[in-house]
Amino acid sequence: MASTVDAAEVERFSRIADEWWDESGKFAPLHRLNPARIGFIRDRVAAHHGRDPLDFGADGAGPLRGLSILDVGCGGGLVCEPMARLGATVSGIDASDRNIGVARLHAERMGLTIDYRAVPAETLRDEGARYDVVLALEIVEHVADVDLFLACCAELVKPGGVLILSTLNRTTKAFALAIVGAEYVMRWLPRGTHDWRKFLKPSEVARGLRAAGLTVEELAGIVYSPITGRWRIDQHDLDVNYMLLASKPRS
Repeated sequence: MASTVDAAEVERFSRIADEWWDESGKFAPLHRLNPARIGFIRDRVAAHHGRDPLDFGADGAGPLRGLSILDVGCGGGLVCEPMARLGATVSGIDASDRNIGVARLHAERMGLTIDYRAVPAETLRDEGARYDVVLALEIVEHVADVDLFLACCAELVKPGGVLILSTLNRTTKAFALAIVGAEYVMRWLPRGTHDWRKFLKPSEVARGLRAAGLTVEELAGIVYSPITGRWRIDQHDLDVNYMLLASKPRS
């Protein structure tokens, strides 16, 4: 039976699972990236549902209250926890038992209720689970079957819901910055974290999602500034990292 799980990739990330919440450890790049991608998710999801992204209400419930969010390939929960703080009902899945163990423990320590499961996307698809928002962040370049993965993620979106995906573009610039620069020069990531041949062009991801019944609404780049040390959303520069927003028709 076809599977989205690449066992070698799962093992690679499982070996360093204890470092997920170490902001100066092997996942430091994701911690630096998080403010930009959390802002993108919050703003786009709120806009899609006609909400003010900064409205926490009198009860402090958050602008995403009442929405169900699934984070596919959640790792240690770096995105799940901010989504829960924004008021959403959050589920996170990952093929690594160790990642899920770390995520559960950290959420408990933070007093957050998040439903974590060590299963691949196809398991939830087969169970008939559906969500208002499905997130697939920095994961599609690590799966065994891209088309199956995109199709599963699309099926997990409720009618009228959205999918937000982020990944690396297959460009010469991405090879130079994301692999040579990040893994060998700056040593932000362990060597071998990425395989440039598995990077996906925006057109390839969009084609797979359209085939699965979604409509691509937006593409935006995530650009790093060496001067400020911060990431920002850039609507025009998709050369290295990019985010994609796609929606499912309501009927």
